[in-house]
Amino acid sequence: MSEWLIYRGTGEPDPERIRELPPPPPWRNFEGGPAVAAAPPIDAASKRRLGERAVPLPTEDKEALQLINAALYLRRPLLVTGEPGSGKSTLAHAVAHELGLGRVLQWPIVSRTELKDGLYAYDAIGRLQDAQLSRHSGESGGPTGRSGRGSGGGSGGGPEDDIGRYIRLGPLGTALLPRELPRVLLIDELDKSDLDLPNDLLNALEEGEFGLPELERIADRPGQEEVAVLDDDGRRVSVRGGRVRCRAFPFVVMTSNGERDFPAPLLRRCIHLHLAPPRDERLAAMVQAHFGEGADEQYLDLINLFTQGARAGELRPTDQLLNAIFLTQYAARGAIGSREVIADLLMRPLDQRQR
Repeated sequence: MSEWLIYRGTGEPDPERIRELPPPPPWRNFEGGPAVAAAPPIDAASKRRLGERAVPLPTEDKEALQLINAALYLRRPLLVTGEPGSGKSTLAHAVAHELGLGRVLQWPIVSRTELKDGLYAYDAIGRLQDAQLSRHSGESGGPTGRSGRGSGGGSGGGPEDDIGRYIRLGPLGTALLPRELPRVLLIDELDKSDLDLPNDLLNALEEGEFGLPELERIADRPGQEEVAVLDDDGRRVSVRGGRVRCRAFPFVVMTSNGERDFPAPLLRRCIHLHLAPPRDERLAAMVQAHFGEGADEQYLDLINLFTQGARAGELRPTDQLLNAIFLTQYAARGAIGSREVIADLLMRPLDQRQR
């Protein structure tokens, strides 16, 4: 069965495997280009989540592996649900780490988030301020006066004539840039959005492209057919004709804690994966990833305390266990009984009512 799997959940990097991914189905084939530079390497955000090594998926969790690979093959977003602390957002970092797809683009969602926040931002106020400074300097005979020439080729010659200086692509906009290999995009806690955002996402995720009206408006002017803007990585990238068109559709992970239902049009365009909380082998591997080889045996008493409560139906995110292990290394040193007291304080269930 493993022959067709691109992502195998081993936790071991194998960046050549992504190149074995076959062409997309005709209805998910995108032709943006030319391709921009490869993604930068994974950053501290991934290292914080994965620890010293990525936690492998349990060998018996074949359904999760199949669904993750289905999203890769079909070029569809992966909607991941589960309890807090079940590893939903970590999954995006694990895929990027194992397949060598570089830094994970992260878009955290709040109730005020709009689609444009993920696509791009245009600093019109900053451009106006620079124009005023440029005019003032020109009237004073400074070096940026009207006789100079800016990189945008405008008549004023000031920095404000280069409109690309004032546009920065967001995480979603950067993910849709044309690349040879897919970027990994984490849309975190989509269920916290307002009612409109899931529907607003449909077109961008279905078509794999979007327009920047500020650039489309000037695309027919000489020297403005191609404009360099900043992406979410802080790099300058070229946008042609005022539109961003993807080439390799990004691997999109959308997480939800189940606080709301999503519209059917979004659900039918996603692959749905429900992650159970980490237990047994997966939990032990997670402890070893953050605290070293053999840590699962060293802190077996805390792991058992955590799993007993979780199996009793208490809502206990894995962060509580990791926090308890870390703190007891210091606060409980040499103190009889304090280890259990501290662990009990930190591992109170989230659904326990305060009295």
